[in-house]
Amino acid sequence: MSNTPEHSQDSNNLSPAQRLEPPNPRLIDASIATIYDMDTLRACVAYENQHQQRVPILRQLEKRAIELRSQDDD
Repeated sequence: MSNTPEHSQDSNNLSPAQRLEPPNPRLIDASIATIYDMDTLRACVAYENQHQQRVPILRQLEKRAIELRSQDDD
């Protein structure tokens, strides 16, 4: 998916660690919601699998992957 004006390039500059280990855990939802490409999503899944392996976070990432795939189909 290409970046469109409504999708800020700045959010793609966050590392998986910054997305999944923010100072406030409530920011994880927002960090996942602002993933707009599969490469970033895969990097976050790999990071989570390698470090925390939190099932709820992996489920959120899976849900986001489904959303991204459905957007690509449109």
